[in-house]
Amino acid sequence: MTTTKADILAEYGRVRSDLEAWLNRATAEDLRRRSNGTKWTNEELLFHMVFGYMVVRALLPLVHIISRLPKPVGKAFAAFLNAGTRPFDVVNYWGSRSAALVYSRRRMARKLDKTITAIARRLERESVTSLSRSMPFPDQWDPFFTPLMTLTEVYAYPTKHFDFHARQLSLSRPPR
Repeated sequence: MTTTKADILAEYGRVRSDLEAWLNRATAEDLRRRSNGTKWTNEELLFHMVFGYMVVRALLPLVHIISRLPKPVGKAFAAFLNAGTRPFDVVNYWGSRSAALVYSRRRMARKLDKTITAIARRLERESVTSLSRSMPFPDQWDPFFTPLMTLTEVYAYPTKHFDFHARQLSLSRPPR
């Protein structure tokens, strides 16, 4: 099944609602509680879920550039990033812990909203041709990164990341 712009945008809307519901319903104690299967608290994990969208916003120009370069350049870049997986994991963990202090429940939803608005605006301007552009990715960095990803897959990635981590929250699911 082909993912469309409309599919991606609908998922972005759902994610906004889910995050807002979690933040509105959770107590300070709920947010300080450990998540399930991670070392993060629920608040830190929620930020990490938002961070996936922030990463994509930064990745989009990179995909546009690297997809135009000779294939060996992209493969070398992905291999270089894969070689740095351990330091990346450390920065990813501590970065989310630290950033949750700045992007607490009061600022997190606003940051997601702003980030998704920017990504969605960019997605709307993409052509069918640009959405089919691809580049090699550091597939050891994240279970949803594949060795080669199209721009469509990059736009869809943060929601997969969000939903994966949503199952690790020790908060009750938002009502649908």
